[in-house]
Amino acid sequence: MLRPCLRHCSRATLRSLSCPRCLPRDDLQLLQFNQKIPLPSFPPTRRLQTSSIDSQDPVPLRKQLKQDAKTVRARKRERREQEEASRQKWELTVGVEIHAQLNTETKLFSRAPTLPSELPNSNVALFDLAFPGSQPEFQAATLLPALRAAIALNCDIQPVSRFDRKHYFYQDQPAGYQITQYYEPFARNGYIDLFSYDGIAPEDRDRVRIGIKQVQLEQDTAKSQEYPPSTQLLDFNRVSHPLIEIITMPQIHTPATAAAFVRKVQSILQSCSAVTTGMELGGLRADINVSIRQRGDDSGAHQYGGIGGLGQRTEIKNLSSFKAVEDAIIAEKNRQIAVLESGGVIEGETRGWTIGSTETRKLRGKEGEVDYRYMPDPDVPPLLIGEDLVSKLANTLPTAPDALIDMLVGPGYGLPIEDAKPLVELEDGARLDYYQDVVDILRDVQDLDSKARASLGRVTGNWVLHELGGLLTKAGQPWDAERVTADSLAAIIDQLQRNRITGATAKQVLAMLFDGDRRPVMQLLEEENLILRPLSREEYIALAEAAIEQNPQMVEQIRSKKQLGKLGWFVGQMMRMGVKGRVEALKADEILRELILGS
Repeated sequence: MLRPCLRHCSRATLRSLSCPRCLPRDDLQLLQFNQKIPLPSFPPTRRLQTSSIDSQDPVPLRKQLKQDAKTVRARKRERREQEEASRQKWELTVGVEIHAQLNTETKLFSRAPTLPSELPNSNVALFDLAFPGSQPEFQAATLLPALRAAIALNCDIQPVSRFDRKHYFYQDQPAGYQITQYYEPFARNGYIDLFSYDGIAPEDRDRVRIGIKQVQLEQDTAKSQEYPPSTQLLDFNRVSHPLIEIITMPQIHTPATAAAFVRKVQSILQSCSAVTTGMELGGLRADINVSIRQRGDDSGAHQYGGIGGLGQRTEIKNLSSFKAVEDAIIAEKNRQIAVLESGGVIEGETRGWTIGSTETRKLRGKEGEVDYRYMPDPDVPPLLIGEDLVSKLANTLPTAPDALIDMLVGPGYGLPIEDAKPLVELEDGARLDYYQDVVDILRDVQDLDSKARASLGRVTGNWVLHELGGLLTKAGQPWDAERVTADSLAAIIDQLQRNRITGATAKQVLAMLFDGDRRPVMQLLEEENLILRPLSREEYIALAEAAIEQNPQMVEQIRSKKQLGKLGWFVGQMMRMGVKGRVEALKADEILRELILGS
């Protein structure tokens, strides 16, 4: 194949394969041998025209990697500076609408079950399919999880609420309208407090409160499955599944805080058993409203939720992960800023987002209230909620996640926030229950000294989350409180706190129990000869002297240059030289300092 060489051939001359000057000498000889062609000769003038790049020495790999890393850091810094400049000029405003499937046995207006089924169109009633003459029959039990959710979101429960019809024509809505609560929802005026540990943006500081305009009951739609190029199948099992729609005030101004809000709502709904699944299984979806205006400019013509002076909003539909929420907002914010800076106008639109994309895409023009033709549903009577029911549900709600975190980081347990938050969130609280069981067992031990007792919460958190959790992660297994019982883990921690076993031995015993050893902890320690039998001072000195004798140069470095970090290496040597499980690191370090430093 003939192609021109752009590095050395200034004339438009075609060379065979590539310019011979671009090849090493051995490759030139091989080329000459295989093709039986004479090598071209280059006049001195042409040789002097070789680019300066060719004359440079090759850059060492390590230096090149450092240069590449420096370039990446510079680009990231430039992007941050651009983002900060954009943030100073433009103000982002975000409103969130969350649709969550309620934890119910029946649908909202029929007795059809809500249990998932692999057989399409098997859990449906005539009303779900909008058969002529079928009537809605409100299922009172579906109200209970909705009320628990609204109370947990600090909402005011309305004694009287009503259902409305939201008209739109799409194949996933068989009746041509959706029954919802638009004018008079059952809950209003709630809020959620977000803290720094929830992952809010740094500019929101330590705490931000997001107002909830209303929470309303409504029907879910059918599930559609596309088979390109022209086939679309519908599964009506999901039609009329009870939903709550949580609508926020437009009070969010950063993508990270919006994602933190959705994550916090899911955690709250799961903690009060209002829902059974979250975003990861499709039980919760988010629509995001995004608008941009110049910072400090309140002359915008649009008003949402009673807040005026805002820019034209667009809505991004059906986001199904927390990362998608954040990424979609960033993409839409950048798009709107680019349109406005180029002199364009933002159109009210419904837009879509695909995971991994860098841009939102237009789906359709944004419908307004007039387009939906909201009207009271004549077939569903008003919903009356008694104060006694609200009080009873409020009094029986489980402890809120924020209150649990405050308890865990408080003096009773003393956990760092990095451990307290996952304990509350993992496995819907199952791991937290296990953790508290272990701590309670250890606190019942009467002869534990005060120092060990004070550290029980922190030490137990480390073993539950990191040691036992690490074994589960490595094995790819879900949480199972019976894999290592609370009594067994408490026994391991108790022996460790009493200095009867070393940390390495404790991890070994935990792994043995995790792998199926069902012997009681004390029996296992005795039979495997794992109980720590302390060495005498003379034995520690003998081990230390042996390690020092083998490494005199390192000893001199410690003495002359005060490289005390190398004492840890000697401790490791002593632990390897001694009987496994009998050398204690602190005592070994003490003896080494005495022999090497004279202290």
